[in-house]
Amino acid sequence: MKKFILVFISILFINSLKSQSFYDVNTIQVVEISFSQSNWNSLLNSAKSSGNYLMAQSVTINGVVFDSVGVKYKGNSTYSANQIKNPWHIELDTYKNQDYQGYKDIKLSNVAKDPSFLREVLSYQIIGKYMHAPLSNYAMVYVNSNLIGLYSNSESITKTFVDDRFGSNSNTFLKCNPVSGAGPGTNSFPNLSFLGQNIGGYTGSYELKSPSGWGDLINLCDTLSNHTSAVDQILDVDKALWMLALDNVLVNLDSYIGGFKQNYYLYKMDNGRFASIIWDLNESFGQFPMISSTMGTGSILTNTNSKIQMTHTLQINSSSHPLIKELLSIPRYKKMYLAHIKTILIENFDNGSYYTLAQELHSMIDSCVQLDANKFFSHSNFLSNINSDVSGTGGGPGGGSSPGIKNLMDNRSNYLLNQPDFTAIEPTINLVSQSSQNPALGQNIFITANVTNENDVFLGYRNGDNAAFERTLMLDDGAHGDGIANDGIYGQSINISSPNIQYYIYAENSTIGKFSPVRAEYEYYTINTSGLAGGGLVINELMASNNSTIVDNTGMFSDWIEIYNNSPNSIDLGDYFLTDKFNNPNKFKLPNENLNSGGYKLIWASGDTSIGGNHANFKLSKSGEMVGLFRNNGVIDTIDYIYFSEQTADTSFGREFDAYPKWIFFHNTTPNSSNGVLSVVESNTNSFIAYPNPYENQVVFENSSSMKLTILISTSQGVLIDELTLLPKSKYLWSDRHGSGLRVINFHNSEQRGQLKLLNF
Repeated sequence: MKKFILVFISILFINSLKSQSFYDVNTIQVVEISFSQSNWNSLLNSAKSSGNYLMAQSVTINGVVFDSVGVKYKGNSTYSANQIKNPWHIELDTYKNQDYQGYKDIKLSNVAKDPSFLREVLSYQIIGKYMHAPLSNYAMVYVNSNLIGLYSNSESITKTFVDDRFGSNSNTFLKCNPVSGAGPGTNSFPNLSFLGQNIGGYTGSYELKSPSGWGDLINLCDTLSNHTSAVDQILDVDKALWMLALDNVLVNLDSYIGGFKQNYYLYKMDNGRFASIIWDLNESFGQFPMISSTMGTGSILTNTNSKIQMTHTLQINSSSHPLIKELLSIPRYKKMYLAHIKTILIENFDNGSYYTLAQELHSMIDSCVQLDANKFFSHSNFLSNINSDVSGTGGGPGGGSSPGIKNLMDNRSNYLLNQPDFTAIEPTINLVSQSSQNPALGQNIFITANVTNENDVFLGYRNGDNAAFERTLMLDDGAHGDGIANDGIYGQSINISSPNIQYYIYAENSTIGKFSPVRAEYEYYTINTSGLAGGGLVINELMASNNSTIVDNTGMFSDWIEIYNNSPNSIDLGDYFLTDKFNNPNKFKLPNENLNSGGYKLIWASGDTSIGGNHANFKLSKSGEMVGLFRNNGVIDTIDYIYFSEQTADTSFGREFDAYPKWIFFHNTTPNSSNGVLSVVESNTNSFIAYPNPYENQVVFENSSSMKLTILISTSQGVLIDELTLLPKSKYLWSDRHGSGLRVINFHNSEQRGQLKLLNF
């Protein structure tokens, strides 16, 4: 009967997962491994020391079967030849070129040190709000039809990961863990200490994942310790500060801030700076107790209370933790670090939202935990550890108890928020705005904000994804778009040098800093220039999270991009390319076919060109990215582009009307069909007029109707340069700051749509 129940549950899981992401936190994955060898366990144990893979006859993921797959046991302290439930590394492409939803490496952790089953998955959910981190959820794992148990399923940090997050994968890439594993007697630590120019001092502490890069690592260590003032030229300091802040708040001591200074990755981005990436969170929330690598007085946080009251400046004077000691010795970086800690506490723990998520995860996995006969703790331990300490189950050297997550974090949040660094008055940042909502390339605009309790205010900005943020001082002098001097409004100008400017505001006083948005630099404001639509081909609509809207030629729900021919003539698509990387305009060539005037062409963004049917070699990110349309006829021309923000499942993002400048969300999507047609009125109407026409610099818009009008002002090339709302029975004097040329005025309300054309002298 038990076997029938397991099979039935598997079928239910698989049916519910067909349109879900492999790392959807709300669904439990099903992974089935089949070996032809009956002694597969002893073979895996024998291969563990060499790191070799054993070929599985097949691996089935949520009903999708892959044959000839590389499988091995992984882990350091969580692996044992004497246990049934060991952690797994599944490599789908060891012997054949295959992947599941673009993922080739699957890492499954056996939850050997966590009675709550929550620590790893819950921690990644929190960390992912503030920095690039692996996705994580749960999986039921079977071998030869026998249930092994419930595992945490966390995204592997590979070249695929860094390419997705940082836009490249060929630069220096380091796993920062002692090569021989950490434990009592470890003498090699990936702590970023400078050990001279000989690479032999580093090879035992770091694992190089790229063909070369030891020189880059040595340069980073040298700069951090000996040229700290220049460290931001080689290290993304903000990402490092977020990592340190998150490790500290979550009492994640099996990390850089703990005794072994490990469990993170470094990747050198194209902008020349190293990005830090957290991994291995199975002993977060106080499960690992060591703050020193040597056993002795003060090396271990011995009880829950010591973890609650662990200082937020742990290791600040430790020469063996230079990333903490050197960065926090710079007052600005310390204030940024304090701002990040306060944000994490307020957004997750002070308001209790972390516990709501923990309860949801706990409830979701309860039945699976009960079915897991190989788990390392009792079901009663599982039920109680979300709230209360469980004795005799502590992880790492020193043993002890497993802190109850709620007991630890509610009290820790309260303790930290009552420390002087966080009770001090912080700056406030309000009314962040820009002088033009749709500026043209090359235009200068002002960014302004109302700031109080500040000593200094800075504008951080960059020219698109993965560029380095630059920081410039904002001023309240009445000369930087900020109104009257000393009125609390700060301003600074910025040149629109790329189609997608990203920015944030940072203010600080003598104690602490404040960001706007508070999750900067991971989150930011954007200045999007309009696309170049108005003639020829345009990107008309897209969907970056297609769960159930429309299937492709293989029956899968792939994301899609719709191209529309807005010209009066047919166009040969063979000269055109789509891309999701502005610096790689020739990424995907459109098919060699003609698109008739008024015609639509749907391109599937599945990342797999091998299945035919107009599939592009890239996917769309539902968290937002760029899509561009280029022409290469000997010379590369930018045709159209759009930077879109976070998308909702089965909702498309498209032009309000075909080839129209304004983009909106469509709940009733229109792939391969019209978004709607705008009726065009070439002369003044009774309800809306603009005068004088021709005009010089300024023009009056007059709405004589009883309804408000939305006014969109574009160039003759379709570049949207301004948008405003005209109230009923009102006039508005509009100033043209964009130079001379034809202006196209589109206006609409619920009853009327029209278009006027204005000529500038």
